[in-house]
Amino acid sequence: MGVDRPKVLVVVGTRPETIKLAPVIEALRADRRLEPVLVATSQHREMLRQALRPFRLVPDVDLDIMTVGQTPTRVAVEVLRRFEPLLAEHRPAWVVVQGDTTTAFATAVASFYGGVKVAHVEAGLRTGRLDAPFPEEFNRRAAAVATTLHLAPTPLAAANLRAEGIDEESVLVVGNTVVDAVRRIRKIRPCPVSADPPLVLVTLHRRESFGGPIARVLGALRALAEQNTGRIRLVYPVHPNPRVDGPAREALGGVPGVELHAPLDYPEFLELFAKARFVLSDSGGIQEEGPTLGVPVLVLRDTTERPEVLESGWGKLVGTDPDLILAESTRLLRDDAALAAMKRGPNPFGDGHAAVRIATALAERT
Repeated sequence: MGVDRPKVLVVVGTRPETIKLAPVIEALRADRRLEPVLVATSQHREMLRQALRPFRLVPDVDLDIMTVGQTPTRVAVEVLRRFEPLLAEHRPAWVVVQGDTTTAFATAVASFYGGVKVAHVEAGLRTGRLDAPFPEEFNRRAAAVATTLHLAPTPLAAANLRAEGIDEESVLVVGNTVVDAVRRIRKIRPCPVSADPPLVLVTLHRRESFGGPIARVLGALRALAEQNTGRIRLVYPVHPNPRVDGPAREALGGVPGVELHAPLDYPEFLELFAKARFVLSDSGGIQEEGPTLGVPVLVLRDTTERPEVLESGWGKLVGTDPDLILAESTRLLRDDAALAAMKRGPNPFGDGHAAVRIATALAERT
């Protein structure tokens, strides 16, 4: 008879969580000391399923919480309600959460209430402002209170945790698992490294961008396309949230040189990303993928919890000021030296072996 291995519930609710925890699932399976159980909350149902496919992963459990017009409060309530019975059923040694989603926050709280140890992947990111990004800054700070093992992606993130009084022994710098994921996908599907005419990739989806900020960014994108007709491709996979999709299609639909797409699968997205001259994005993950793929990022936010991307030169904050967005984009399109200067630094997010370090740490602490 085989010996039952201690279980680890690995919880995903959104596309970024799925991409960043897929390498952890694979590393746990390869290590074989623990039994990973993949739990999907389906906070973002279709985008999560799309992200699972390239890694050939299927959830062992799907809480299926997504509803039309859902709010962070409703997501948290449903995760808390539906996750608690899983703890009683599986009696895991660990619950693994990732990042700063409402899924991660509510899962960490439910696990703490259930007396189960929480491992937080990508722990320690901070902007110092609870409203930026919203609700992510609150989510990750609150999750930290319920966490036993803080798996920080960088030394700076680990320093943030220590500054909050978290015990040194519970903090481990492992690197960022998105580097693992990008390298894995690129081995399967190598990416071309240039495009003609130059390609500018856009992603825009954060809740704090809704309304006026997103309108300002879209106005800048329209001006950029109109001032460079025939000289660039501006490619924008549009998030399905109606508060993003509607304004984007109204502002940019039919504009020459602008290509609006439904969300792309991850390999296809990385292929576009690798070909881009630069990226305009309010995404956190994009700031990590840029240095990994060798593509600079103009960050459409006023602050970032990833200052390493700024310090290394790979990113620059441009906020939602249309004039600044247009000026910096034009500079990177026309000035090869300025573009090259942003690409000189090292990748601050790790070496692609974060998932193995995480699997080892969980097994050794069980």
